[in-house]
Amino acid sequence: MVDEKQEVKEKSHSHAPKKPGIVRKEDGTIELTIVIPWNEAKKAQESIENELVKSVKIAGFRPGQAPKNVAKARLNPELVKEEVLKKVVSAAYNEEVKKHNLNPIISPHIHIEIFTEGTDIQFTAETCEEPKIELGNYKEEIKKVTAKSKIVIPGKEEEKKDNLDEVLSAGLKAAKINVPAILVESETSRLLSQLLDELKKLGLSLDQYLESKGIDGEKLRAEYQAKALSDLQLEFFLRKVADEEKITVEKEDIERALNTIENPKEREEIMRNPYLVASIIRQQKTVTFLSSL
Repeated sequence: MVDEKQEVKEKSHSHAPKKPGIVRKEDGTIELTIVIPWNEAKKAQESIENELVKSVKIAGFRPGQAPKNVAKARLNPELVKEEVLKKVVSAAYNEEVKKHNLNPIISPHIHIEIFTEGTDIQFTAETCEEPKIELGNYKEEIKKVTAKSKIVIPGKEEEKKDNLDEVLSAGLKAAKINVPAILVESETSRLLSQLLDELKKLGLSLDQYLESKGIDGEKLRAEYQAKALSDLQLEFFLRKVADEEKITVEKEDIERALNTIENPKEREEIMRNPYLVASIIRQQKTVTFLSSL
C-alpha cells in the first residue's frame, strides 16, 4: 500500500528533460518519469492562492476582504509552490500507478526535475513492488540441518534441538530473493530512526553512541544496511513459504495469542492492529513448519 507520505527533493539539471515513461531497474526498483502540463499546475496554483488569501491579514481589511491582488502579493511564493507540488504531484503519481497496473509496497521517493513559472512540471518517482522470489530446493537444504537433530544417540532419549538460525540460513541460501535497493534504503532509514529514538530515551547523543562503538556514521549506516537487507530477505522468504504452504491464521490463533498478554492496556493496544498480530502469528507458524522439516 502507498500512503500520502512522500520524499520530495528538488534538483536543477542542465541536461535535457527525461522522456516520460516507466523504467524497471534490474534490482526491482521502478522509476516513473512524469510530466504535468503547466495549465494543470496553474489551475492548482490559482485554487491554492484563492484559499490562502482568505487568511492574509492586511490593516484596514477583515480577513478575506482585502483586494485579491494585494493579498496575493503578501503570500509566501515558496509556500504556494510547496502546496502546488503536494496537490498535483500526488495526483499525477497515483494516476501513473493505475495506468501501469503497479502495486507499490512503499511510499514513492519523489525528485522534482523541473518546476518554474509557466513551464510543465517534470518529476521522477521511485518505488517498488514486492520482489519475485524463487524458493528453490529450500526443503532439501533445511532437511540437511534438521536431520542432524533427529539422530538419536544411544542411551539418550532427548533429541538435539534444531538451531533455528541454521534452519533459516539454509532456506535463504537455497532461495533467490532480489530486494530492491530503494526498499533496503527505506528500511535502513527506519532502523536508524528507531535507534535515534532509543538513544534519546537513554539521554545519549549519536556521537556518544558512535564513540562507544568505535565506529563512524558511515560504518553505522553500512551495518544497518546489512541488517535491513537480511531482515527483508527473511521476511519475504517466510511470506513466500507461507503462501506456498497455505499457512493461515484463524480467529482462535489471534484470541489465544492475546490471552497470553496479562496487561489489559497492552492487550487493548495490540488489539487495535489485528493485521499485525495475524502477520506475526503467521510468521511464527511458518518458522515452526520449517523447523519440523
